This record gives sequence, structure tokens and C-alpha cells, in this order.
Amino acid sequence: MIPWEVKTAKPLPGYRLEVTFADGLRGVVDLSDVPHKGVFASWSDPAYFEQVRVDAETGTACWPNGADVAPDAMHEEVKQRQVSAV
Repeated sequence: MIPWEVKTAKPLPGYRLEVTFADGLRGVVDLSDVPHKGVFASWSDPAYFEQVRVDAETGTACWPNGADVAPDAMHEEVKQRQVSAV
């Protein structure tokens, strides 16, 4: 098992995702600072951002155009937010 494999991803307002990882870690990732350029240009439309899904083969949160976000980076962000909240 890869701990940062994404199991669920739910879009939230403000370009955020509520994610659950293989190791049970769960939290919110803020993607609002990702530039809406290149492969992420489609995010300019919030409705497109909401089309996120989990690719079961790769364990990533991804979009119809093939864009995905590094699951290890998302896992680290959620972990750091939980540590700083303590």
C-alpha cells in the first residue's frame, strides 16, 4: 500500500479538494494557488474543476483532460495542516 494513494476526492468551493488517502489520512487540499495555465487552463471554469475523479490505477485525483495533482504533495499538505492545528 502506498500511503498517499488517493481513495476519494470531493470538490469544494474555492478550488479545494476533500481527499482521503490509502493510509486513512483525510483532509482538505487548497489548489487555488495552482496557475490556471497549460494543462490546468480548464480550471478557469469552476464547473470543470468539479469534474475531478480518482484514477484507481494511479491513485491520483485527475480531470478529463488528463491533468492530475501529485498525490504525495497533497498528502504532505494535509499532514502538515493537521500537525499545525494541534
